[in-house]
Amino acid sequence: MQLQGRTAVVTGGTRGLGRAVAQALADAGAVVVAAARDVQDAQPDPVAGGGRIVQVKADVTVPQSVEDLMRTAHERYGGPHIVVANAGVSRPGPVSVLSGEDWDTVIGTNLTGVFHTVRAAVPFLQEAGPGRVITVSSLLGRRAMPGAAAYCASKAAVERFTEVCALELAPKDITVNCLSPGFIEEGQGRALMANEVLWPRLRDTLAAGRPGTGAEVARAAVFLASAESSYVNGAVLPVDGGVRW
Repeated sequence: MQLQGRTAVVTGGTRGLGRAVAQALADAGAVVVAAARDVQDAQPDPVAGGGRIVQVKADVTVPQSVEDLMRTAHERYGGPHIVVANAGVSRPGPVSVLSGEDWDTVIGTNLTGVFHTVRAAVPFLQEAGPGRVITVSSLLGRRAMPGAAAYCASKAAVERFTEVCALELAPKDITVNCLSPGFIEEGQGRALMANEVLWPRLRDTLAAGRPGTGAEVARAAVFLASAESSYVNGAVLPVDGGVRW
């Protein structure tokens, strides 16, 4: 219950890893506004831990949509005190054939969408204080993989963006940290594990001998969202079980 009385916004929060993070924050007592493009606004859904989850329609690639999201969260539930910039997409393909449209889609969602989200959240986080921003990168933000140019570039940029925001927002009583999941049995990770050619090679690099779970990443998010992380700022936290690459 360490997040009771706190409001969190999680973009991309209705499925995959985002859904796991939203659930964990709610289990810890927060009211969670789970935002996504393909949902209709819904009433809060109480969860066992005492928190609530409500779905709100928003598109992180549209600045006004994200501003409306933060205002809606504030007017209905207070805060927000915690913002998890999780929304992301992947468009795999070699650079030589990757379309400009696919590149723009990935960068526009994974990087520019994070910028829109953080910028829109700052006034509310500062007013509610202390504020917590959690961005989401990936193992591929620091490890190159053929065929993942757009995704790797976007996630590497998110990590540097996080570090800059941490320096700028610390005086406003807002910490900014980044989760960097490895191979996780959620969302895009499931699609990767279904690749019968690629996954056997990647599986052998896992020091833990297994992929991670959404719940394991989500527990790290709860720590970064809580008072226990009050002096953690500008960190990129790998949640990958150790990878030999």
